[in-house]
Amino acid sequence: MRYVKVSLIPTRGDIDPVGEQIEADPSLTRDSILHISRLNDGTAVLLTRIRGRMDALEVILEDCEAVLSYNVSPLRDELQAYLHTEPTEAAAALLELEREHEFVLDVPIEYGPDGGLKVAVIGAEDTVRRAIEDVPDEIRVELEQLSDYDPELRELSSLLTDRQQEILDTAADLGYYEVPRGATHQDIADELGLSTTTVGEHLRKIEARMLSEIAH
Repeated sequence: MRYVKVSLIPTRGDIDPVGEQIEADPSLTRDSILHISRLNDGTAVLLTRIRGRMDALEVILEDCEAVLSYNVSPLRDELQAYLHTEPTEAAAALLELEREHEFVLDVPIEYGPDGGLKVAVIGAEDTVRRAIEDVPDEIRVELEQLSDYDPELRELSSLLTDRQQEILDTAADLGYYEVPRGATHQDIADELGLSTTTVGEHLRKIEARMLSEIAH
């Protein structure tokens, strides 16, 4: 069983029907998609995590014709938005891939730059390869990770809070765990808009939790 993570970047438009509007609002930041599925009538439902002002998000959703219904609720320092939408052409094509090929879509799905998504799938190598080959031409595919699927690593990840996972992912992406280090607490703090003290505290908690679990 293989674990493959790719960036899917549309060459035009956005995979998310309200992605461009949210990206244009400085008070909002897209985080991830917690759940997505296609209904029999071709519409889609998804649960997304967004940071920012609730009123600004609701104005965008209310004004978007592709959004058939929505519900936004605060959760700690984030927002969760349930959306029933008419999917964009790119989103519809990607949802069709999940129906046609026997792979498991791993969630959450991260939002990436340029209207893209970072998507991870689990399945037989041939199945995953065929699914990637069938990605529409208008979506560029960039390989992020290719490995054997290890459920124990996924279980370790589940020990972390959403904020801890975000900080850990950012630290890894910036090279904090490389030898020699490619990033500092300040680099991570600047990327996430946090203080260096907060970053340091979170990293110590993350490392202690992970090492404790591995030791047992």
